[in-house]
Amino acid sequence: MSEELRRALEKRCRRMEIPLMGVADARRWRRPPFQPWMPEDFYPQNIFPATRSVIVIGLPVSLPVLESSPSIWYREMYNTVNALLDQYTYRLSNFLNERGYPSVFVPRDGYMGIKALLKNPVAFFSHRHAAYLAGLGNFGTNNMLLTPEFGPRVRFGSVFTAAELPANPIMTEELCTRCMRCVKMCPAEALDEEDYPQGLTNKKSCSARSAELNQKGISPCGICIKVCPVGEDRKLFGREDGSIYSRRDKHPAEHRAWEHVRRYGGL
Repeated sequence: MSEELRRALEKRCRRMEIPLMGVADARRWRRPPFQPWMPEDFYPQNIFPATRSVIVIGLPVSLPVLESSPSIWYREMYNTVNALLDQYTYRLSNFLNERGYPSVFVPRDGYMGIKALLKNPVAFFSHRHAAYLAGLGNFGTNNMLLTPEFGPRVRFGSVFTAAELPANPIMTEELCTRCMRCVKMCPAEALDEEDYPQGLTNKKSCSARSAELNQKGISPCGICIKVCPVGEDRKLFGREDGSIYSRRDKHPAEHRAWEHVRRYGGL
């Protein structure tokens, strides 16, 4: 039955045009794949005790829009993706509930806004770690989860379910190229060159940058995910040359376009 239920979930995701879906056995949180690891309070079964599996979905952040960041265009897309994640995970949880498997969706952020992050830059559950344990990717130097399809340009949402579903294998191929573009171009200097998790993001510095942009109506920042060379989406949009972000002389049309967008919609 679990195989059949998983196939039904995959079909449901295809109908909703969700490109990424993975499943993690809830017991994987108790076998930390690296250190430092999160406290037990953040494990799925300590948030929803009936949890046996965690379903993780991913929606892409469109690279050409992201490239205009910080901008109102990226902000609006970010909000759209977040809203869809909440709707889709809510619908998937109800899909399971209707079949007799107690399930709940987890909101994509889990905090009220920038002020909450400045006070305590941690949400009550990490979708990135869930996506890692669900085999959708692995961590890069930028502290983000990288996927083969979209690099770090993807947002995740999760469903806790009592259903025991076949789990994805954890991805063993390292995706991060250690190019250090994210470190060099971070405007908040929140990253260092140590591999994850040793080079954990300076979350307070990153949050302060987000707060500054939020005051102008153009948060989030997004620089560390737009410059990352990983992801098939770079080929789709013809963005395989990483100098596009630093060499206006080689890419004048793109820079003019981004500057145009940034002039409007924010303070």
